[in-house]
Amino acid sequence: MSLAYNPYSQYKKQAVTTANPGKLLIMLFDGALKFSGRARLAIEENDIEQANNYIKKCQDIIDELTSSLNMDYEISKQLYPLYEYINHQFLQANIHKDTRFLDEADKLLRDFRATWLEASKIVKKSGGELGEQS
Repeated sequence: MSLAYNPYSQYKKQAVTTANPGKLLIMLFDGALKFSGRARLAIEENDIEQANNYIKKCQDIIDELTSSLNMDYEISKQLYPLYEYINHQFLQANIHKDTRFLDEADKLLRDFRATWLEASKIVKKSGGELGEQS
């Protein structure tokens, strides 16, 4: 198989570019949880370089979530410090190579994911799309 064409990579790219805002949020939370899990394994295996790489990917996702907030809305003002806290937990996990910080970040990420998933279902039932601007 050619390195230039990878069907799975093309599928993932297409899934991201065609996802509605609600689905994209869920995908971001899934990605952060996936990389956090990999960071956890790397820390447990004392693979410091890989742990660093995976934690940085988690932080990149949190940065994306933070930068996408529309501060015209009160909910965004409430989410901002929570995203910053998650990012701080990842930073501490990276500095100390301690999975306890990942535990805290993961708990919040799972809670956010569940909340956005439920909100997306409610909005979908009403015929709208999560993330639409009025």
